Amino acid sequence: SLLTCMMAQVTGLQPGEFIHTLGDAHLYLNHIEQAKLQLTRTPRKLPTLRLNPDVKDIFSFRYEDFIIEGYDPHPHIKADISV
Repeated sequence: SLLTCMMAQVTGLQPGEFIHTLGDAHLYLNHIEQAKLQLTRTPRKLPTLRLNPDVKDIFSFRYEDFIIEGYDPHPHIKADISV
């Protein structure tokens, strides 16, 4: 969605929705408890992304041109890597 916002800004358009479809989603047995914990969490308000409005070229963005406001994540959920 970051790239969508960047492209919209430099083309003078408004970003729409970012829709993602999982084609090969799976859950490993050693991640079941973590998945159950994730399902107990109440979703929080989404953060807001602000871009420097002076940037007019897609290749001119720098780290300082991005501001994320209202980011309030839940604590991380530790899980082993499955191979």
